[in-house]
Parts: sequence; C-alpha cells; structure tokens
Amino acid sequence: MNIQISPSILLLVVAAYSALLFLIAKITSKNSTNLDFFNGSRQSPWPIVAFGMIGATLSGVTFISIPGIVKTTQFSYLQMVIGYGIGYAVIAYVLLPLYYRKNLISIYGYLQQRFDRKTQITGSAFFILSRLIGASFRLYLMAMVLQDFILVHFGISFWQTVLISLVLIWLYTAKAGIKTIVWTDTLQTFFMILAVVVAIFTITSVMNQSLVDMFSVVKNSDLSKTFFFENGWQDKNNFIKQVLAGALIAIVMTGLDQDMMQKNISCKTLKESQKNIKLFYVILVLVNILFLFLGALLYLYANQSGVALPEQTDKVFPFLAFNSMPAYFGIIFLVGLLAAAYSSADSALTSLTTSYCLDILNNENTSKTTRMLIHFGFSTLLFLIILVFRYFLESSAITGLFTLAGYTYGPLLGLFAFGILSKKQINNNYVPILAIFAPVITFFLNKYSKELFFGYSFGFELLLINGMIMFFGLFLLTKKPTDKTLPAF
Repeated sequence: MNIQISPSILLLVVAAYSALLFLIAKITSKNSTNLDFFNGSRQSPWPIVAFGMIGATLSGVTFISIPGIVKTTQFSYLQMVIGYGIGYAVIAYVLLPLYYRKNLISIYGYLQQRFDRKTQITGSAFFILSRLIGASFRLYLMAMVLQDFILVHFGISFWQTVLISLVLIWLYTAKAGIKTIVWTDTLQTFFMILAVVVAIFTITSVMNQSLVDMFSVVKNSDLSKTFFFENGWQDKNNFIKQVLAGALIAIVMTGLDQDMMQKNISCKTLKESQKNIKLFYVILVLVNILFLFLGALLYLYANQSGVALPEQTDKVFPFLAFNSMPAYFGIIFLVGLLAAAYSSADSALTSLTTSYCLDILNNENTSKTTRMLIHFGFSTLLFLIILVFRYFLESSAITGLFTLAGYTYGPLLGLFAFGILSKKQINNNYVPILAIFAPVITFFLNKYSKELFFGYSFGFELLLINGMIMFFGLFLLTKKPTDKTLPAF
C-alpha cells in the first residue's frame, strides 16, 4: 500500500497523543478519592461537560461511518439529528430533574427505589450489555484503521493493536475515573472537530475550489438530499420514522445511559446540567452537518479524481486520508480518529465500572483494588468482543450500532417509562424474564415484518416496538399495592 507518510511518524503521533492523555490524567487525579471516580465530587463545569460529551457521543463510529454512508443514505441522517432535539428536551425536563431529586450516582438506582433490587440489576445488566457492544463497535473502527494503515507495517497483528489500545485507555482512566474523563473528553472533542474542519478545507483546496463553491456543488448534488417523504412508511429513511427514531435513540442512548448521564449528574446543580444538555445539542447539530458535508466532499473528490474506493464504506475516509491527500492530512485524520475513539471508550469503561459497583455489587464504597479489577475485567471483555467484530461485522458500524440499540435499550425504555408514567407496583420476580422476552419478540417481528405487516420493513423504530412490549408487559405483572403511599416518579 502506497501511503504518503511514514508509518513510523504516524506511530509517533499515536505515542505523543497517548502521552498527552496521561499528563491530563495525572493532573486531574491528584488528591482524588474513590467516590470521585464515580461522580467527580459533583464539581464538573457544565460548559466543559457539554463540549466533552460531543466526543463521547459521536466517537470513532461517527468520525468514520457518517462520512462513509453519505453515498447510500445521502443526508438523511440529519432527520435523526432533528429527532435528537425532542429526545434531549425529555432528558432535560423529565429525566435530569428525576436524577437530581433522587440524588443518584448510578441512574439505575432509580429502578431500585421505584421497584426493587432485581429490577435495578436487570436495568444495569442491559446497560452493561449495550455499552460493552457499543464501545466495542467504536474501538473496533479505530483498531481497524491503526492496524490496516499503520501497524501492519511493523508486523503487529490486529489482536495486538487492540490490546495495546485498551491497555493505554485502562491506565489513564483507572485512578480518577469521571474526574479525569470530563477533561480528556473535552480535549479529544476539540481534536476531533479540528480534524473534520481541516479535512474539509484540505479537500476543497485539492479540488481547486473555494469553500463557498463546494457548498454550492454539494447542495446541487444528489448526495445532499435530506428529507424523504415520497416512499411513505415503506422507506427506512422516511422523515417521520427517522425523527421518531432520533428522539428515542437520544432518550435511551443518552438519558437512560449511565455513561452519558454520569457526566451530566456530575455538574453542580440541575440548572447547570440542563444548560449542558441544551448547549450539547446545539454543538451536536453543527458537528453532524460538518460530518455529512465532509462525506459528500470525499465522494465528489473520488469521482473527480477517478480514485477507486473500498467497498466497505467505513474505510473510505481513512483510505483517502492516507493515500490521496497531503501528508499532513493523514496526521490530522489520525489524531481526530484517536480523539473520537478514546473519548468514547474511556468514558464507557468508567461507566461500566460504576454501574457494576453501584448496581450489581450495590456498594459505592467498593475498595480501590476491587474497582480496578472490575475495570480490568471490562477491558478484557471489550478486547474479546472487538476480535469477534473483526471477522463478522459486515454492515456500516453506525447502522449496526443503532440496530443494536433497538434490541438492548428497549427494555430500559420500557422500565423507565413505566416507572415514570405509572404508580403501579409489579411482581418484580418476572421482570428479568420479561426483559429478555421483549427483545426476542422484537427480533422475530423484525425478521418476518414483510410477511406479517403487508410488506412493511422496520428501521430504527424497532426501539419503540421493543420498549412498548416491555412497557405493556409490565402492566401484566402489576399487583395490588400493600401500601397506599406508593413512590412517585
């Protein structure tokens, strides 16, 4: 492969970036306590949290996949981004007040207060499953690029690339947890956005066009089509379906996700946390527009230059960065990818450890040794799952990630919706069974949807179907209250 920049230089970039993260970790972990690992002493500045959340939300999946899928889905992803706004409003005005009023560190503590320990463990278990696979998706993409475009030249195998990456992440997050993550994520978000902006200006320059001219070219191309109404409900890109899916995905993948909420509830007050969510959404919209615009530029450039692109859309951006652009572009791309992937993986490891300690072990005073062993255990699981993805992942990672969310976050959506919208008590012994039953039924409904629903094909609205099965299933488990003073949501 004829890459324009020495693999040795790229490897030095990886080492320098990792060293910077360790420096931040050393500074932020000074005088930190075991509890600081979980909640950062509730002293996190809300503007820093809002900006840093962008990196954790977008991750390497967005950094690579969103530009890549422009060829097949155009700008339809913006319909989901519009839906995110609805979801974040629910988070800001329904979920965050609930979490602050209950003084929660793990948001699944609400399920214990509203129901019982079995339900709390069920909710936490589905989060752990969701976050393990989701974080693996994100790290897989980074490892794939590092391996295929850099480390292969040093005789390093894929599993060694994954192992090295996870060891680095474990080392700089193990001591101070969320207290460190808030700041490293901010730095990494900055680098990720910088990489996208530099990429846009570089491509327009290489194509001998001004930025204004390229905006016009993209706007007038088929790639920029954003709103899809014409094919009705049969179309997976249908506007209403995408907006609804975006709202639900925002609620479950942010509002019901310990990873994202752990940062929010580390803010000093509810008001600051709500400001954080609002600012976060504004930045998120702008950044997603940049990613889609970049994707259109990549395909327009390849078409103009006659470059044969990889069939797998997740490899389009890195392929062009390392093969068809100026040398500095490859370095900027690499830094952006590292920033995107690390910012997602480090917070995922921290939240997984937090949820296991607080929800499964039910002990916020878990010893430092035990906590670090749990942290190590989740790193090992991520390693194994990523290796599976290497050999079995076929679709775009962003598509796979949202499809996964439809199955694993559905029970959480149903549980929280029932707890908030109803005051009924349930037979908690059957909640774990129902939580498994709901995704299984959803899977079969999706598999045979065309036969069952007159040709209808499900998209990301599977999440709603899954959540509704869980929600109405809980009504079947209701029992007569033994105490008239039922807990309010």
